[in-house]
Amino acid sequence: MLIGGVKIPFERHLVGHSDADVLLHAITDAILGASALGDIGEMFPNTAPENRRRDSSEMLRFAHVQVKKRGFKIVNIDCIVLAQRPKMSAYKAQIQTRVAEILELENNQVGVKAKTGEGVGTVGREEVIAAQCVALLTELN
Repeated sequence: MLIGGVKIPFERHLVGHSDADVLLHAITDAILGASALGDIGEMFPNTAPENRRRDSSEMLRFAHVQVKKRGFKIVNIDCIVLAQRPKMSAYKAQIQTRVAEILELENNQVGVKAKTGEGVGTVGREEVIAAQCVALLTELN
């Protein structure tokens, strides 16, 4: 399974139209939303054949270019992966580095946290893995 552009060994996989990288999708939505450019589904509709199995890092890079064209740059992003399993703590540094690389940021501009569902809800029952991201943008000078 891919989370944050990092392959994580696990007996299950995420399901999606693209490669289903839930964290890169959340980051893409955060930067698009912060620059009023819509969302990932508008930019990369699942009805378009070219988006089938598409690499989420490619989508994030493209969205980042659009954000810059709109006149913004990323100050920092703060991400949370919500997963009961696999345990994410061993992968957080790799994910931070990979996301920083994709977005041409320094590692200290990318926050990555992991939370479990504590056995409660859809995350806790291992029905879903979710991700959230907040992006801080500033106008380019």
